Amino acid sequence: MSSNADKILAVPTNIITGFLGVGKTTVILNLLKRKPSNERWAVLVNEFGEVGVDGSIIEGQYGEEQGVFIREVPGGCMCCASGLPMQIALNQLLNRAKPDRLLIEPTGLGHPREVLEVLSADHYQDILDIQQCLTLVDARNVSDSRYIEHPIFNQQIDIADRIIGHKSDLYDSSIKKDLVHYVVERRGKTLPIFFAQQGEVDVSLLEGPSAVVAGLKHNHHLHESNTAPDINEQSFPECGFLKAENTDGTYNSVGWRFSPDKVFNRKNLFCWLSGLNVERVKGVFITNEGVFSYNISYEAVTEIELDDCIESRIEIICNDEFGVDENALLKCLEVENFEKLSKGF
Repeated sequence: MSSNADKILAVPTNIITGFLGVGKTTVILNLLKRKPSNERWAVLVNEFGEVGVDGSIIEGQYGEEQGVFIREVPGGCMCCASGLPMQIALNQLLNRAKPDRLLIEPTGLGHPREVLEVLSADHYQDILDIQQCLTLVDARNVSDSRYIEHPIFNQQIDIADRIIGHKSDLYDSSIKKDLVHYVVERRGKTLPIFFAQQGEVDVSLLEGPSAVVAGLKHNHHLHESNTAPDINEQSFPECGFLKAENTDGTYNSVGWRFSPDKVFNRKNLFCWLSGLNVERVKGVFITNEGVFSYNISYEAVTEIELDDCIESRIEIICNDEFGVDENALLKCLEVENFEKLSKGF
């Protein structure tokens, strides 16, 4: 990045996209681990659910004292309403961080092409230098009609400069070939395809100008904007928690925020999480044994201890009409916390 006292110029910017559960946040955490110690990196995170969780997970491991600055745009695709929520968050993040690199993680159900259009519009021409767009794909999904028939999954392939076949430790060479074949069929040429596991993506893959941006047509695609009050800005009611839901017609999300004084029983919480039959779960919790993040896809429950978090929060995504038993979640609180909540019902 080059800048003078008044301007932020040519910030190297990467979009890291991929469908639900492919491991985008894990990759970003590993990239941050490899960040040059003298550089400031900014991360703009977009989430489908109303409750922002990814930012809390990243902040639980990296802080501004380490040169890492985080901003969230929850509540669906961040290019909605002509990209206004995204532009506000991005401008605030850039002014605060003055970064040497910007990583953008759209929601797995967002529209990466439209996000790219916003980033490459005239307003950001001098501010952002759009570099390699990385699309993460679990190669096992290219044989699953739920994915290859989903327009967002295919759009993520279409905007990629590089494909990362993630979670490669979970499938063999024949499935890797399936991914290569699908990408060639989709794009008409072989894109650079790399395979990685547990987020181990080399920082060098971020470097180099994006070939996709040059071919974008700025059609100013608009989505319906979400005008509901932002749950992340609301004060806690007397019961000590807030709940919000969202849907795009195919996927549904439900999320909760808990006031910082609410402490969960770690063992009970893990048991409850392990029993959920849903597409995706992300959460950060203050427990009786410390602060932990939880990341759940169809393989397993991943639990990571964090240094700290401001409050407990969780987001659940499913592709069916569903109801998560809120009372079962509340029962995971430490006994004295649950009794207080129960009296308030």
